[in-house]
Amino acid sequence: MSLRKLLGKDEKFFDLLEASAEEAKASTAQLGRFLLNIEDPAKRQGLSEFVLTRRKDKRITSEITEELCKTFVTPLEREDIEALSMALYRIPKGVGKVAERISIYAGPLPCEKLRQQVALIEEAADAVIFMVKQLRKGTQLDKIQDANAKLQHAEGAADKLMLEFLKDLYNGPYDAKTFVIVREFYEMLEKVIDRCRDAGNVVLQIVLKYS
Repeated sequence: MSLRKLLGKDEKFFDLLEASAEEAKASTAQLGRFLLNIEDPAKRQGLSEFVLTRRKDKRITSEITEELCKTFVTPLEREDIEALSMALYRIPKGVGKVAERISIYAGPLPCEKLRQQVALIEEAADAVIFMVKQLRKGTQLDKIQDANAKLQHAEGAADKLMLEFLKDLYNGPYDAKTFVIVREFYEMLEKVIDRCRDAGNVVLQIVLKYS
């Protein structure tokens, strides 16, 4: 069964899922810009961009739920769409939390290390967008698997970075307060790339199920 038949002739679910993936990517790009300017008080950005993106994606998620109530979709289809919708929504939600925490911390930040993590998150978000957009075209398993491999590679690279950063943190001249706060930032960013992986896994499972 093709995914086009699975979701019906109406394209609205494809449109909404793709829009949600785009907002997820936008949030990661915003975080990159945020960290780029964080050390310069004159250029330091507020949280309005993150709030706007999160609200926009929340509206998209709500619209998907509303459309599922109005559109004929089998229970299995409903579960797939809802699972992907929620997985995508958790990405900008996680990004926003990272920005919020960093914005209220006035101490020293390992900005270069944080930016390295965010670069890998952006790479993962690009793979997620590609995978979501493939759903509209049908069950192209090879392309989905290739994109998922890139996503897994980004996650693996992020895990290695995390280990390096923690090693530096454990052995560096940090006081207890700085140690706890910086470690939390690293872990929050790790969770964001895990959210990207989760979204990619949902897409892969959908395609495997209906290929």
